[in-house]
Amino acid sequence: MKVTIHQIPGAEEEVSVTYDALTPDVERVLEFLQGHCMTLTGKADEETVQVPAGDILYIESVDDRTFAYTEKAVVRLGQSLTALSQMLDDIRFFRCSKSMILNIDKIERLRSLPSNRIDATMRGGEHILISRTYASDLRSRLKKGGARRGERTEWQQEPG
Repeated sequence: MKVTIHQIPGAEEEVSVTYDALTPDVERVLEFLQGHCMTLTGKADEETVQVPAGDILYIESVDDRTFAYTEKAVVRLGQSLTALSQMLDDIRFFRCSKSMILNIDKIERLRSLPSNRIDATMRGGEHILISRTYASDLRSRLKKGGARRGERTEWQQEPG
C-alpha cells in the first residue's frame, strides 16, 4: 500500500483513499477514518459537548441512561445502547455485555478467564469483563482485523 502525505500550511484537512479492491487493510483504514470523523453529542457537567467516537473507551447503560467514557471525561448520551451499538458497529466498537459497548482500538491487553470470559484492560487501566456470550464474537473479530498496525494486543491464558 502506497502512502502519500502532504503538509500544506493553512490547508483544510482532507483524506482521500484510492483502492482497486476492498482488502482487509483498506477496510481497517476506512473504519479508522469513520471512527475519527464521527462525533457523539451529550452532556458533561451540564454543558453540551461533542465527543469524537475515536476517543471513547466504552459506552455503558446504567439505570436507563447511557454514558460514554473517555480517558478524561464521562458524557451522558441521549441515544439508547442498542441505537449506539448499531451506529458504531462498523467502526471497531463491540457489544461486550448487555449493558456495554467497548472500543476495540482502546484495548491494551486481553486475558482469557475461566468459563470462556475475557478480561479486557483498557487504556487508562480500567478492566472490562466480556461475558461468555460475547467473547467468541470478539475473538473472531480480532482474528479478522487484529490490532492496529504497530500496536500489540496480548492474550494471556489464565492458569488452571
